[in-house]
Amino acid sequence: MPCAALLPHPATPCRALRAIRVSVNREGALLRVDYVLEGDIEALRIPPPRASRAVDELWKHTCCELFVARPGAPGYREFNFSPSGEWAVYRFSSYREGRTADDVAPSIAVARTGERFDVSARVKVEDEQLMLGLCAVIEEQSGAISYWGLRHAPGRPDFHHPQAFAMELDAVRH
Repeated sequence: MPCAALLPHPATPCRALRAIRVSVNREGALLRVDYVLEGDIEALRIPPPRASRAVDELWKHTCCELFVARPGAPGYREFNFSPSGEWAVYRFSSYREGRTADDVAPSIAVARTGERFDVSARVKVEDEQLMLGLCAVIEEQSGAISYWGLRHAPGRPDFHHPQAFAMELDAVRH
């Protein structure tokens, strides 16, 4: 099971968190992604629980994200997992182009204990070999927003940038 630490974008530091770790587990077409936020959880704006449904613009607040692409292919999928239980899934034909909504609902679970907040998501993926962009948007009570990723491209935060797809994942074979 691959594990990785997310890093805040240099232009968007976060006072509340000391770390975000992500683990990925794949069993055939099911991908489980577990985000662990560590730090002063009280200092974060975490959306309250809501009914599971598709919602746009979740990335404007605390939200975990997953980007999935085939190596060498221009198209990719974006998954937004809100701690509220709301979600968004989009397909792009190329870098920030041709966006269409996808109605394949992920399952999302959250848990909180002291200085730890967990967001777990399960999604279906279609391809054998994948490039993943693991990231999170964190909103503090002050309104400050930080952008966390495996790797950041030069310039402003941009999870869609090909350089952000930094984890390679092969299909699990039994």
